[in-house]
Amino acid sequence: MGSENYVLKLLLAILLTSAAYFLGDAIIAHKLFIWQTIVIGATVVLAGAFVEKIHAPMWLIIITPFPIGMTLLYVFLNETTYTWFITYALTLFIYVIIHVIASSLFRFHSLIPAWKLRKE
Repeated sequence: MGSENYVLKLLLAILLTSAAYFLGDAIIAHKLFIWQTIVIGATVVLAGAFVEKIHAPMWLIIITPFPIGMTLLYVFLNETTYTWFITYALTLFIYVIIHVIASSLFRFHSLIPAWKLRKE
């Protein structure tokens, strides 16, 4: 039951992270396809989960998803650096809002589901 719960939380984290990228792009550039936002969300979340799983230092766990998401957004967006930066900044803002809501409703870290935010 525990691994099923983790897989569901992992899928939810991927969906929520992908939604942040989709919304950030939809507001600024509207250039990404849904599959691209899912690829970015899945890569970012799985990278964070992997780094956490190998017991990397906290600073590496926190930092790893950022350059991955930034790079994939830049590649998929295929826009000017300014548009990419504004899109990424808006995506981060949207992600923080989603994260706060998801964390309080589902009691897990919406980027790295193995991190417990509260005792259950």
